[in-house]
Amino acid sequence: MTAFFIGDVALDEYYTAERWPGRADKGMVTELPAEIGGSIANAAVVHAALGGETEFISLLNDSPLSRRLLADLRANGVGVTHMLTDPAIAESRNLIFLVDGEHIVLTVEMGEQPMWLSQAALAALRGPGYLYTTLYRARRLHCRLDGTVLAQADLFSDLRTFGRRTIFDLDVGGCSETDLPYLVGAEVVIFNQVGFRAAFGHDDLSRIGDWMRASGISWVVRTLAADGAEASDGQSILRTPGMPVEVVDVTGAGDTFGGTLTWCLSQRWAFEDALGLAVAAASRSVTIHGPRGGKAALEEVYRWRDVVAGSA
Repeated sequence: MTAFFIGDVALDEYYTAERWPGRADKGMVTELPAEIGGSIANAAVVHAALGGETEFISLLNDSPLSRRLLADLRANGVGVTHMLTDPAIAESRNLIFLVDGEHIVLTVEMGEQPMWLSQAALAALRGPGYLYTTLYRARRLHCRLDGTVLAQADLFSDLRTFGRRTIFDLDVGGCSETDLPYLVGAEVVIFNQVGFRAAFGHDDLSRIGDWMRASGISWVVRTLAADGAEASDGQSILRTPGMPVEVVDVTGAGDTFGGTLTWCLSQRWAFEDALGLAVAAASRSVTIHGPRGGKAALEEVYRWRDVVAGSA
């Protein structure tokens, strides 16, 4: 089964700084080599490296940079058959500043243009498998079908009837009441600590069971940075601790987690086992510079995990 990833791919321009300047302040940065990233594209590359059949959809312009981004995805085993093009949108770039072991990401605004899926893309999505995406992209998806427009939450409802299971990466943004139609019936909704608090106003995963059941959400995951991750099915809670590592670059750690979790679930792993491998893969990724630090074969993740566990 092919997993679809709908989201962003971008050129990540890296800089380091001793501190993050305040308002009306100045600071010096050191430029590092740029690398190709983009959060959902990173997750797709991780999924493909583990051996999953992977397709990626985004909306780009037709510049040399966009062609470079697509060539890189293909080189990483990610299909781009259904990519969308709009010559008017900006170049896809992120500015990433590494400061005190953390990162600040500034993304070039590319607009809210509708993403019109082709009939071929809709046909491919109307089948069993996972769809990994964000609310930002979900709100923009449209498709013409038999003279009518199938769009946004209605499109996701349609795909679910054909066996497509959704995984939403809500990251730091969280969600609001207006987003619930998109999340209805989701297989997994992933928050980090900031996004979870933004959505619910607290940090207690055990308090959202009613919310999950009302929306038909199977699992909610809260990633906890160095402390690992926890997940709820609305009744019980699974917890996987983090692994002791020396952090080099946290960029792409959440993407590695999501791409790994998606692959594990597509292989019908038990959720507890999937959560454990996702935490291990994300922990490994922060020891490597760059947004694609999480790219690895399954055996490589296993070897790394066993070495770290043995030295703990």
